[in-house]
Amino acid sequence: MIQMYEKLGVSSEVYQYGESVLLELKERFEKVDAVAEFNQAKVLAAMQKNRVGASCFAATTGYGYDDVGRDNLERVYADTFHTESALVRPQITCGTHALTVALSANLLPGDELLSPVGAPYDTLEEVIGIRPSTCSLKEYGVSYRQADLKPDGSIDYDAIRASVNEKTKMATIQRSKGYATRPTFSVKQIGELIAFLKELKPDIICMVDNCYGEFVETIEPSDVGADLVVGSLIKNPGGGLAPIGGYICGKKDYVNRCAYRLSAPGLGQEVGANLGLMPAFYQGFFLAPTVVAGALKGAIFAANLYERLGFHVIPNGTESRHDIIQAVELGSREGMIAFCKGIQMAAPVDSYADPLPWAMPGYESEVIMAAGAFVQGSSIELSADGPIRPPYAVYFQGGLTWYHAKLGILLSLQKLIDAGLTKIG
Repeated sequence: MIQMYEKLGVSSEVYQYGESVLLELKERFEKVDAVAEFNQAKVLAAMQKNRVGASCFAATTGYGYDDVGRDNLERVYADTFHTESALVRPQITCGTHALTVALSANLLPGDELLSPVGAPYDTLEEVIGIRPSTCSLKEYGVSYRQADLKPDGSIDYDAIRASVNEKTKMATIQRSKGYATRPTFSVKQIGELIAFLKELKPDIICMVDNCYGEFVETIEPSDVGADLVVGSLIKNPGGGLAPIGGYICGKKDYVNRCAYRLSAPGLGQEVGANLGLMPAFYQGFFLAPTVVAGALKGAIFAANLYERLGFHVIPNGTESRHDIIQAVELGSREGMIAFCKGIQMAAPVDSYADPLPWAMPGYESEVIMAAGAFVQGSSIELSADGPIRPPYAVYFQGGLTWYHAKLGILLSLQKLIDAGLTKIG
């Protein structure tokens, strides 16, 4: 095995260090597998209940009227997430698009959007209008307010109470940390926040950005009061097979509005051909719990491996996990580049590419991304990225198998050692 890893660029010293870290993670990994087993049963039950059959895999084109596979897939998602309705479409291009559809469909001029968990993810800044952009919510007369988190990253309930007013129509809750170094919120914490918001204003719509969090726990935000949960199919729920798409699950009235916004008033969910993607959507969703488990093991391994070397990692090596993202503060631009070079080197696709920071659309800072994926931008596949700004944190996630995640992490460390930026022992 050592010889095989050496062929892939991992020294014997780094491999053996990784094995020493793994010795202490057996119990953690067993718990991850138990969650995956529960979630696998949940997805399977939803598929069996809705009588998924070969007819669901037929391709449709054009308007997509009477698309049996598409409509049944949405029932499978609704049953898995325990919601009244779901919108699952290849016409939703990414997570930011899904969030934009949900926000713009349920907010009208004069309404106010509240973020009770501090600043949103970078790409939503232009959607909301925090950074000026054509067709932002702000341009259409929707105002925005946020309640910042406390210095320790916990929710500031007093600030939220002071922020809710008669105009507050909707709250957007980002589950994962995004490009911040705060903790990711557990489903339990999200449920407590939603209950608090509903107590302040019973008719407030609570939407959760569920990206990177699906199937990490045995429950989802929709199980604890979220009116809408939103995510991307090229992250967790696509299982690495979905080549595009997003989902919106929640209360029927709110999901209907999303369908009208995505297509057109009066058309809603009746149109939208599946273009032959149903086998990948169904099978990817079926595989998602075990794929997420592999990515989660990789994140836990990375946290423990880098924490032992003195790096600040979020979450730390022993904390409970609520998403698949592992942040590692590397302290310098050079450290981020070296880390990402290791991840790229481990990729099955474009392993020869050299990741460099660049001005990526939708981001204020330069961003470096390592992602040699079968699906472009798929962050359930092995990837690492981050904005080039202090504290120079890189965000590692994904790996369609645990073994691939392990290789990527070891190579990221190897590149840091080769660059003289850290050492073992």
